[in-house]
Amino acid sequence: MEKKWFTISVYSENNIGLLNRISGIFLKRHINIESLNVSKSEIENVSKFTIVVFAPEEWVRKIAGQIEKQIEVIKAFYHTDDETIFQESALFKIASDLLFDERQIQNIIKESNSQIVTVARDFFVLSKTGRRHEIDEMHDALEPYGIMQFVRSGRIAVTKATMPITNILEEFQNQ
Repeated sequence: MEKKWFTISVYSENNIGLLNRISGIFLKRHINIESLNVSKSEIENVSKFTIVVFAPEEWVRKIAGQIEKQIEVIKAFYHTDDETIFQESALFKIASDLLFDERQIQNIIKESNSQIVTVARDFFVLSKTGRRHEIDEMHDALEPYGIMQFVRSGRIAVTKATMPITNILEEFQNQ
């Protein structure tokens, strides 16, 4: 079975314990969650889980079906990378003397289209938004200079096609 990258979007009520049950579904199938983001969605009082996995499509389809069986879940969708528009964000904390003493650091900032978020006496913080590989490339470029701290967000994604979740919710509320 061929593995591919998939983004699973789960629309649900915001209830305690749901994340634990969803992650358990992946654990049972021995599928690693590569990225996870939970936020409010475009629909009032509905949360959206954005989960990224590298797995065969058949497994992802079954997982989406199992997730939908959770009481609080309204609907789960899965999409390939080609079907979504997605980004990640990262913050890099670097020693501040490098900003002025290492010309290459300035070049990395410029070439990577990153932004300086703050500058303090001992450190400065860079922000980079982009695809995973772009953040990885920036990390690799900065690593020889010493990264004091690094953090990356989970994927945020929207689909290229219209999502039928609003229609599903309207039908659900009219029942």
